[in-house]
Amino acid sequence: MQTVDIIGYKREDLSNSGTKQLRNEGNVPCVLYGAEDHVHFYAPIYLLDKLVNTTEVYFVQVDVEGKEYRCILQDVQYHPVSDVIIHADFRELTAGKKVKMDIPVKLVGTAPGVIAGGVLIRKRRKVKVQALPKHMPQEIELDISTLDLGKSMKVKDLHVENGEILVPERITVVSVEIPRGLKAMQAEEEAAALEAEGAEAGEAAAVEGGEEKPAEGGDAGAPAEEGSES
Repeated sequence: MQTVDIIGYKREDLSNSGTKQLRNEGNVPCVLYGAEDHVHFYAPIYLLDKLVNTTEVYFVQVDVEGKEYRCILQDVQYHPVSDVIIHADFRELTAGKKVKMDIPVKLVGTAPGVIAGGVLIRKRRKVKVQALPKHMPQEIELDISTLDLGKSMKVKDLHVENGEILVPERITVVSVEIPRGLKAMQAEEEAAALEAEGAEAGEAAAVEGGEEKPAEGGDAGAPAEEGSES
Protein backbone atom coordinates (compact mmCIF):
# COMPACT_ATOMS: atom_id res chain seq x y z
CA MET A 1 0.00 0.00 0.00
CA GLN A 2 1.12 3.58 -0.71
CA THR A 3 2.45 5.77 2.11
CA VAL A 4 2.01 9.50 2.77
CA ASP A 5 4.55 11.41 4.85
CA ILE A 6 3.35 13.81 7.55
CA ILE A 7 5.70 16.14 9.41
CA GLY A 8 4.49 17.03 12.90
CA TYR A 9 5.60 19.06 15.88
CA LYS A 10 5.11 18.29 19.58
CA ARG A 11 2.40 20.18 21.40
CA GLU A 12 3.53 21.73 24.63
CA ASP A 13 0.33 23.68 25.30
CA LEU A 14 -2.76 21.46 25.37
CA SER A 15 -5.11 24.18 26.61
CA ASN A 16 -8.13 25.41 24.66
CA SER A 17 -6.43 28.72 23.94
CA GLY A 18 -3.33 26.93 22.67
CA THR A 19 -5.47 24.70 20.44
CA LYS A 20 -7.32 27.71 19.05
CA GLN A 21 -4.06 29.47 18.26
CA LEU A 22 -2.75 26.40 16.37
CA ARG A 23 -5.87 26.32 14.22
CA ASN A 24 -5.67 30.05 13.53
CA GLU A 25 -2.12 29.51 12.28
CA GLY A 26 -3.25 26.84 9.78
CA ASN A 27 -2.35 23.77 11.83
CA VAL A 28 -4.34 20.76 12.98
CA PRO A 29 -4.06 19.35 16.54
CA CYS A 30 -3.44 15.59 16.38
CA VAL A 31 -3.08 12.61 18.68
CA LEU A 32 -1.08 9.51 17.82
CA TYR A 33 -2.16 6.43 19.75
CA GLY A 34 1.04 4.43 19.94
CA ALA A 35 1.99 1.02 21.21
CA GLU A 36 3.70 2.58 24.23
CA ASP A 37 2.24 6.04 24.76
CA HIS A 38 0.06 8.76 23.25
CA VAL A 39 1.81 11.51 21.31
CA HIS A 40 0.20 14.95 21.07
CA PHE A 41 1.41 16.90 18.06
CA TYR A 42 0.23 19.26 15.35
CA ALA A 43 0.72 19.31 11.58
CA PRO A 44 0.08 21.83 8.78
CA ILE A 45 -3.45 21.48 7.48
CA TYR A 46 -2.32 21.23 3.84
CA LEU A 47 -0.49 17.97 4.62
CA LEU A 48 -3.70 16.45 6.01
CA ASP A 49 -5.75 17.75 3.07
CA LYS A 50 -3.65 15.57 0.79
CA LEU A 51 -4.38 12.59 3.00
CA VAL A 52 -8.08 13.20 3.63
CA ASN A 53 -9.48 14.74 0.44
CA THR A 54 -8.92 11.74 -1.81
CA THR A 55 -10.65 8.53 -2.83
CA GLU A 56 -7.42 6.61 -2.21
CA VAL A 57 -6.29 5.06 1.06
CA TYR A 58 -2.79 5.23 2.51
CA PHE A 59 -0.51 4.26 5.34
CA VAL A 60 0.99 7.31 7.04
CA GLN A 61 4.60 7.89 8.02
CA VAL A 62 4.46 10.50 10.80
CA ASP A 63 7.70 12.27 11.68
CA VAL A 64 7.42 14.14 15.00
CA GLU A 65 10.64 16.10 15.46
CA GLY A 66 12.84 13.28 14.20
CA LYS A 67 10.96 10.32 15.65
CA GLU A 68 9.03 8.34 13.05
CA TYR A 69 5.83 6.36 13.45
CA ARG A 70 4.16 4.13 10.86
CA CYS A 71 0.41 4.73 11.25
CA ILE A 72 -3.05 4.81 9.79
CA LEU A 73 -5.45 7.73 9.96
CA GLN A 74 -8.10 6.57 12.41
CA ASP A 75 -10.46 9.52 12.70
CA VAL A 76 -10.93 13.09 11.46
CA GLN A 77 -13.11 15.84 12.92
CA TYR A 78 -14.43 18.76 10.89
CA HIS A 79 -15.79 22.17 11.78
CA PRO A 80 -19.62 21.93 11.62
CA VAL A 81 -19.96 25.08 9.50
CA SER A 82 -16.77 25.57 7.48
CA ASP A 83 -16.03 21.82 7.06
CA VAL A 84 -12.36 22.53 7.82
CA ILE A 85 -10.30 19.81 9.54
CA ILE A 86 -10.02 20.65 13.25
CA HIS A 87 -8.58 17.42 14.72
CA ALA A 88 -7.08 14.11 13.60
CA ASP A 89 -6.32 10.81 15.34
CA PHE A 90 -3.65 8.38 14.17
CA ARG A 91 -3.07 4.77 15.20
CA GLU A 92 0.44 3.34 15.18
CA LEU A 93 0.87 0.06 13.34
CA THR A 94 2.24 -2.88 15.31
CA ALA A 95 3.94 -5.86 13.68
CA GLY A 96 1.70 -8.94 13.73
CA LYS A 97 -1.39 -6.97 14.77
CA LYS A 98 -4.37 -6.63 12.42
CA VAL A 99 -5.87 -3.25 11.62
CA LYS A 100 -9.18 -2.09 10.18
CA MET A 101 -9.35 0.27 7.19
CA ASP A 102 -11.97 1.50 4.72
CA ILE A 103 -10.78 0.20 1.34
CA PRO A 104 -12.07 1.57 -2.00
CA VAL A 105 -14.00 -0.70 -4.37
CA LYS A 106 -12.83 -0.37 -7.99
CA LEU A 107 -15.33 -1.36 -10.68
CA VAL A 108 -13.86 -3.29 -13.61
CA GLY A 109 -15.50 -3.90 -16.99
CA THR A 110 -18.70 -2.60 -18.54
CA ALA A 111 -22.14 -3.64 -17.30
CA PRO A 112 -24.45 -5.00 -20.06
CA GLY A 113 -27.34 -3.34 -18.24
CA VAL A 114 -25.73 0.07 -18.82
CA ILE A 115 -25.30 -0.67 -22.53
CA ALA A 116 -29.01 -1.57 -22.60
CA GLY A 117 -29.92 1.87 -21.22
CA GLY A 118 -29.74 1.32 -17.45
CA VAL A 119 -28.17 3.62 -14.87
CA LEU A 120 -25.20 2.43 -12.81
CA ILE A 121 -25.70 3.23 -9.11
CA ARG A 122 -22.81 3.03 -6.63
CA LYS A 123 -24.18 2.07 -3.21
CA ARG A 124 -20.86 1.48 -1.42
CA ARG A 125 -17.60 3.03 -2.59
CA LYS A 126 -15.59 1.61 0.31
CA VAL A 127 -15.84 -1.40 2.61
CA LYS A 128 -14.12 -1.94 5.95
CA VAL A 129 -11.41 -4.60 5.81
CA GLN A 130 -9.46 -6.21 8.63
CA ALA A 131 -6.01 -7.57 7.85
CA LEU A 132 -2.36 -7.45 8.79
CA PRO A 133 -0.74 -4.27 7.46
CA LYS A 134 1.37 -6.24 4.98
CA HIS A 135 -1.77 -7.85 3.53
CA MET A 136 -3.98 -4.75 3.43
CA PRO A 137 -5.08 -4.15 -0.19
CA GLN A 138 -4.85 -0.76 -1.89
CA GLU A 139 -8.26 -1.42 -3.47
CA ILE A 140 -10.74 -4.22 -4.15
CA GLU A 141 -11.69 -4.93 -7.76
CA LEU A 142 -15.25 -5.91 -8.67
CA ASP A 143 -15.97 -7.21 -12.18
CA ILE A 144 -19.35 -5.86 -13.38
CA SER A 145 -19.22 -7.35 -16.90
CA THR A 146 -22.20 -9.62 -16.08
CA LEU A 147 -24.36 -7.00 -14.36
CA ASP A 148 -27.70 -6.77 -16.22
CA LEU A 149 -30.68 -4.41 -16.04
CA GLY A 150 -32.39 -4.44 -12.64
CA LYS A 151 -29.63 -6.54 -11.08
CA SER A 152 -27.12 -5.80 -8.32
CA MET A 153 -23.84 -7.05 -6.90
CA LYS A 154 -23.33 -7.34 -3.17
CA VAL A 155 -20.53 -7.53 -0.64
CA LYS A 156 -20.56 -11.31 -1.01
CA ASP A 157 -19.23 -10.78 -4.56
CA LEU A 158 -16.07 -9.09 -3.21
CA HIS A 159 -12.94 -11.07 -2.45
CA VAL A 160 -9.93 -10.14 -0.31
CA GLU A 161 -6.95 -12.44 0.07
CA ASN A 162 -5.54 -12.78 3.58
CA GLY A 163 -8.15 -10.41 4.97
CA GLU A 164 -11.75 -10.17 6.16
CA ILE A 165 -14.46 -7.82 4.95
CA LEU A 166 -16.35 -6.46 7.97
CA VAL A 167 -19.56 -5.61 6.13
CA PRO A 168 -22.65 -7.88 5.90
CA GLU A 169 -22.67 -9.93 2.69
CA ARG A 170 -26.22 -8.85 1.80
CA ILE A 171 -25.26 -5.16 1.49
CA THR A 172 -25.47 -3.90 -2.11
CA VAL A 173 -22.29 -2.46 -3.61
CA VAL A 174 -23.49 -1.55 -7.11
CA SER A 175 -26.66 -1.96 -9.15
CA VAL A 176 -28.11 -1.13 -12.57
CA GLU A 177 -31.46 0.59 -12.24
CA ILE A 178 -34.04 0.74 -15.02
CA PRO A 179 -35.00 4.35 -15.91
CA ARG A 180 -38.70 5.27 -15.86
CA GLY A 181 -38.81 5.77 -19.60
CA LEU A 182 -37.31 2.35 -20.22
CA LYS A 183 -39.69 0.79 -17.69
CA ALA A 184 -42.67 2.34 -19.50
CA MET A 185 -41.36 1.10 -22.85
CA GLN A 186 -40.90 -2.41 -21.47
CA ALA A 187 -44.43 -2.34 -20.01
CA GLU A 188 -45.84 -1.26 -23.39
CA GLU A 189 -43.91 -3.98 -25.17
CA GLU A 190 -45.14 -6.60 -22.70
CA ALA A 191 -48.73 -5.37 -23.04
CA ALA A 192 -48.46 -5.44 -26.85
CA ALA A 193 -47.01 -8.94 -26.72
CA LEU A 194 -49.86 -10.15 -24.50
CA GLU A 195 -52.40 -8.48 -26.76
CA ALA A 196 -50.82 -10.11 -29.81
CA GLU A 197 -50.90 -13.50 -28.11
CA GLY A 198 -54.56 -12.99 -27.26
CA ALA A 199 -55.36 -11.98 -30.83
CA GLU A 200 -53.54 -14.99 -32.23
CA ALA A 201 -55.41 -17.28 -29.85
CA GLY A 202 -58.74 -15.72 -30.91
CA GLU A 203 -57.93 -16.10 -34.59
CA ALA A 204 -56.95 -19.72 -34.08
CA ALA A 205 -60.25 -20.40 -32.29
CA ALA A 206 -62.20 -18.64 -35.03
CA VAL A 207 -60.45 -20.63 -37.75
CA GLU A 208 -61.18 -23.89 -35.97
CA GLY A 209 -64.84 -22.96 -35.57
CA GLY A 210 -65.09 -21.73 -39.16
CA GLU A 211 -63.81 -25.00 -40.61
CA GLU A 212 -66.58 -26.97 -38.90
CA LYS A 213 -69.53 -24.67 -39.64
CA PRO A 214 -69.17 -24.40 -43.45
CA ALA A 215 -69.01 -28.17 -43.67
CA GLU A 216 -72.29 -28.55 -41.75
CA GLY A 217 -73.98 -25.69 -43.59
CA GLY A 218 -72.94 -27.06 -46.98
CA ASP A 219 -74.46 -30.45 -46.28
CA ALA A 220 -77.72 -28.93 -45.11
CA GLY A 221 -77.96 -26.47 -47.99
CA ALA A 222 -77.38 -28.86 -50.84
CA PRO A 223 -80.70 -30.72 -50.56
CA ALA A 224 -82.58 -27.43 -50.36
CA GLU A 225 -81.17 -26.31 -53.72
CA GLU A 226 -82.05 -29.63 -55.31
CA GLY A 227 -85.59 -29.36 -53.96
CA SER A 228 -86.06 -25.89 -55.40
CA GLU A 229 -85.04 -26.97 -58.87
CA SER A 230 -87.62 -29.79 -58.88
